[in-house]
Amino acid sequence: MKVYLLLILNKSGGLIYQKEFQSGLSKLTANDYLVLAGTLHGVHAIGAKLTSNIIDKNFKGNNTLEELNSQHNAQILSTGKQQNSNCNIYGLKNIETEFFNLYIYQTVSGLKFIIITKPNLNPMELNILNDEFKNLYVAYSDYVMKNPFYSLDMPIKSQLFDNKVKEILI
Repeated sequence: MKVYLLLILNKSGGLIYQKEFQSGLSKLTANDYLVLAGTLHGVHAIGAKLTSNIIDKNFKGNNTLEELNSQHNAQILSTGKQQNSNCNIYGLKNIETEFFNLYIYQTVSGLKFIIITKPNLNPMELNILNDEFKNLYVAYSDYVMKNPFYSLDMPIKSQLFDNKVKEILI
C-alpha cells in the first residue's frame, strides 16, 4: 500500500507529528500543515456533532458511549457490513478522492492519526490500514508517552518513534 503522509493531532487539534513517505502529493509548507490539521480537526468535530444527533435518534435511551458503541457494532454485524475497528463512532473517518484517500483513526483519548494514501484501496489493504493504525497507536504509547522528556501535546521529536513509524508504514 502506498502511504503518502502521516499526521498526528492532539485532542485539541494541534499538529504534533507529520511525516511524508512518498512523493505524489503537492509539497506543503509548515504553515499549510498547521492549517490542514486545524481544518481536519474542525470538520471531524462537525461530523461528530452531526453523527451524535443521528445516533441519538436511532438508539434512544442509551447515554453512555459504550452502550452506543455496542449497539452500533451489533447493527453493523446484523447488516453484514464489515465492522470498523475504529473505537470512535463519531466524526469523520475517511475522505476518498480521485487522487488520494484520507483516513482518520481517533483514539478514546481524542488523539487523531491521519494517513493519506493512494486512491482506491482494496478491502485487504483497508484491513492492513486498520492494523497499521493500531500499531501506530502502540508505538506512540511505547516511544512517546513513556518518554520522561516528552511534554504532553507538544511536537514529537523522537528518533526511535520515527524509526518505528517508518517500519510500520513502509
